[in-house]
Amino acid sequence: MSSTAPLAPPGVTRNQTAFLLIAAAGAWAATVALARGMAGMTGTMGLGLVAFVPVWTLMMAAMMLPSVTPVATLYARTVRDNRTARIAGLVLGYLAVWAAAGLPAFGLAALAGWLAGRHPGAAHVAAVAVFAACGIYQLTSLKDRCLAHCRSPLGLLLHYGSYRGRLRDLRVGVHHGGFCLGCCWALMVLLIAVGVMNVAAMIGLAALVLIEKTWSRGRAAGRLAGVAALGLAVAIVWLPWLAPGLHAAPAMTMMG
Repeated sequence: MSSTAPLAPPGVTRNQTAFLLIAAAGAWAATVALARGMAGMTGTMGLGLVAFVPVWTLMMAAMMLPSVTPVATLYARTVRDNRTARIAGLVLGYLAVWAAAGLPAFGLAALAGWLAGRHPGAAHVAAVAVFAACGIYQLTSLKDRCLAHCRSPLGLLLHYGSYRGRLRDLRVGVHHGGFCLGCCWALMVLLIAVGVMNVAAMIGLAALVLIEKTWSRGRAAGRLAGVAALGLAVAIVWLPWLAPGLHAAPAMTMMG
């Protein structure tokens, strides 16, 4: 692919857009089905690392694929052949980044479950800290820089045009996934506080990510979310039930 190659007409990428949206819908269906058996479970939800990372990756696919669809679709317009296969490579690279993020997420979830079960006072402090950290990060310049990359796909395409070799699409997915992780990691950490398989929270966060990346006022919406997170951090001091993932009995590890 050349960086100067003309974009194909929008209509030629309909299959790729449908592929991504169907994949996201399937991930949501699978996530909701899993969540039914894990309702109210805290920490790692009884999962060991080997089981937790795939579940986490499935959740991220459900939450993040809708927001990455515009970038992937625009990228597909620069591809001359094998569009669906090449977009699949991009998606694999993108999800590999979020799968890797599942490793520290597992550690944080395990710590949350341990605190909730043995040190409720420390768990309360941790809940406040999680929301406060999220709120602060949402207002930082680093968040803005990462979000700017996600909101400006044309600039990214110029960079991706220099990629060569069989793994170029995978590299595109990893590169874009890195910026996406930089943009959204603090929001995802909130899942540790509210419960990793909290479907309502997942839907709300997925909607916020989509708004941040695609709406003309997405940056302002992200900053407003940061202020709201800081407000919730204060509220949790008196209302600990707002962070159920850190105020319930932890699940015992059943799978490894």
